[in-house]
Amino acid sequence: MLSVILPSYNEEKMIAVATDRLAAILGEAGIDYELLFVDDGSKDKTWAEILSCAARDTHVVGVHFSRNFGKESAMFAGLEQAKGDCAVVIDCDLQHPPEKIVDMYRLWEEGYEVVEGIKEDRGEESGFHKFAANSFYGLISRATGMDMASSSDFKLLDRKVIDTLNALPERKVFFRALSFWVGFKKAEVSYCVQERTAGESKWSTRSLIKYAITNIASFSSAPLHLVTVMGVVTLIVAVVFGVISLVQKLTGVAQPGFTTVILLLLLIGSFLMISLGIIGYYLGRIYDEIKGRPRYIISRICGREGETK
Repeated sequence: MLSVILPSYNEEKMIAVATDRLAAILGEAGIDYELLFVDDGSKDKTWAEILSCAARDTHVVGVHFSRNFGKESAMFAGLEQAKGDCAVVIDCDLQHPPEKIVDMYRLWEEGYEVVEGIKEDRGEESGFHKFAANSFYGLISRATGMDMASSSDFKLLDRKVIDTLNALPERKVFFRALSFWVGFKKAEVSYCVQERTAGESKWSTRSLIKYAITNIASFSSAPLHLVTVMGVVTLIVAVVFGVISLVQKLTGVAQPGFTTVILLLLLIGSFLMISLGIIGYYLGRIYDEIKGRPRYIISRICGREGETK
């Protein structure tokens, strides 16, 4: 059986659309499946729509969070609840083309354990967004040693991979990078990002920046290395200005250097504050991990022959 995991946040207009479209595609392909909607603490009627779809379609399973925990938590909740021999993670807005699920499933039948959805294009995005995305994936690619420039959350995972990811103890997770990191036999399916047919995107520039910072910190120590780089730069500047000052003093041509002193103090002070901020952020992440709180809290489950919690 194939589990289709659909993280959902304020997607009341897309639940029924996604259910009907996926049912038609997977039914026509003869694939046994379940549709696992994870309501990430939506504020609209998303959960009511999931309940409605579960009442008329036994393939639909709904998981409801007690509050909004974020997409990463929703995806991992779906992986932990999935009963299938393999699972596909796909956006509820269907910007990931659901027809590609069949291609992924056929590759899985051939023995591939991770089938990556690779973007041929990023759709309609601003120049700033594309630049930020490329910078982000450049950092993550260097951290993982794998090219993630065109990767996405749209992918199929074998049961062995699902169990491996579920066994990871960390709380702050980055699904896209972890599914690369675990390895296993991989294949790729390319796709073009589709336009949303209903509803609005939940991603603002601010939320994307926060998402990038959180995931870089959770999967890479590169920002901590930046502290060392800034220290080396400060040392080089100090040596250069120290040599210049010493030479001027010995030759008797030393000039008043008030402006230079102020600039150096501002430079060093800025580096120190940035360094403390980076170290403090990582300490905060360590603190969150030590507390050991769950990634999410499930308040209700519907579907699976009337199972409700």
